[in-house]
Amino acid sequence: MREVWNFSAGPAQIPYEVLQKAQEEFLSYDNSGMSIVEISHRSSAFIKVMEETERKLRSLLHISDDYGVLFLQGGASLQFAMIPMNLKKIGKAAYINTGNWSVKAAEEAERVGMQVDVIASSDDKNFNYIPAWPTDFSGYDYVHITSNNTLEGTTFYEFPQTGDVPLVADMSSNILSEPLDVSQFGLIYAGAQKNLGIAGLTVVIIKKDLLKHQNQLPKMLDFNQHYEKESAYNTPPTFAIYILGLVLDWVAEQGGLERIAERNRTKAQLLYDYLDQSEMFQPTVFGKDRSIMNIPFITGDDALDKEFIQYCEQHKIATIKGHRLIGGMRASIYNAMPIEGVQALIDVMQAFEDLKGRGTN
Repeated sequence: MREVWNFSAGPAQIPYEVLQKAQEEFLSYDNSGMSIVEISHRSSAFIKVMEETERKLRSLLHISDDYGVLFLQGGASLQFAMIPMNLKKIGKAAYINTGNWSVKAAEEAERVGMQVDVIASSDDKNFNYIPAWPTDFSGYDYVHITSNNTLEGTTFYEFPQTGDVPLVADMSSNILSEPLDVSQFGLIYAGAQKNLGIAGLTVVIIKKDLLKHQNQLPKMLDFNQHYEKESAYNTPPTFAIYILGLVLDWVAEQGGLERIAERNRTKAQLLYDYLDQSEMFQPTVFGKDRSIMNIPFITGDDALDKEFIQYCEQHKIATIKGHRLIGGMRASIYNAMPIEGVQALIDVMQAFEDLKGRGTN
């Protein structure tokens, strides 16, 4: 049983059953007498872990054989540079700016020589909505989006139809949160430390026709090199890949992505309903673009925010503080957060409102 509810944006709460399984197997994986962190990445035992993990991911997301799956290091932040380096043809890319991480992605693309056109942006309203985008994407090497904005609490529920131009998506904070049509994308990338497992692993799903290019790149930065070496050009993040496999088992045991999505929507609606009627707390995002993974909220008083965060810490609600660039509070309610955890947060919020004489009930 958990001692606290962890609302961190990442590294985030892991399914309790996954932690238990990892604990049970840690000293002797598969009766080998060796820990999973001691097994060579070239061994048949670990190659099986890699193959099974990829198979499970392909099954849950219905990834066709037209795509390669890579298990890489460096976080999603390294992909900000690797993607333009690998996908560069004419040297021009389109970015839809919806917050901090898309800003950083565009900056890195420019740093490695890509001409970046910001074709739509929501910075005029502090990134509290998803902007409309144009329909003509001709002349670009790719179009980049951040599908869920971890800091700002917005998400894409529809995606640009880019035709022959590859659509690239940073899905670090919402991958596996609901069913997904992978065929809409040329490349999907995601840091693992939110819905996929622990820090140290980045998953890249890339259409195979994007692997071939004429760019002379360092081998460690070349997608094709990693694909040809089956994500083992160098030592991969073995423990993180193992944990991903356990998380994928857990998702399947929950009923797959359809059931996961249903539960995620229920959790988010529960919290939004409370925020929308609260006299003390206000959400920062309204309307159709609200994220079901990351929900920022404020009181409108920095001192009161700080007091509430301290109150949460005293009542087993952990890491509710908002990002340093945004302030306020943020509840990250990824797959591993059960409805009971969200209800516990709401109960603490209600108790704090009552304590301050501003309760709504």
